[in-house]
Amino acid sequence: QVQLVESGGGLVQAGGSLKLSCTASGIIFAIHTMAWYRQAPGKQRELVAAITTVESTVYSGAAKGRFTISRDNAKNTVYLQMNSLNAEDTAVYYCTADLRSYNNPRYWGQGTQVTVSS
Repeated sequence: QVQLVESGGGLVQAGGSLKLSCTASGIIFAIHTMAWYRQAPGKQRELVAAITTVESTVYSGAAKGRFTISRDNAKNTVYLQMNSLNAEDTAVYYCTADLRSYNNPRYWGQGTQVTVSS
């Protein structure tokens, strides 16, 4: 049974930072492309950042320069360091995993809420 468990969400003031973690089980973590998506109220789910098995990274325009995705294969964990947060970053953040691509990933976590107060 595949499980992706996110943690690290919460309430933060604008300009602050948060670091999200996602620990995977039930998959061979090192061979999966990992990604973070988010969904804000009333908006479509969107890709935030992705990291491949060779640690190539992709960022959305909103995330570039402020967020950093990283992975630790020894811990089966992917991270999302978020800096300079603003109210538009308020959303539920989801961790995903897929063998091939960060588009339409097969596995999803349950999500963690990030709320940025202005």
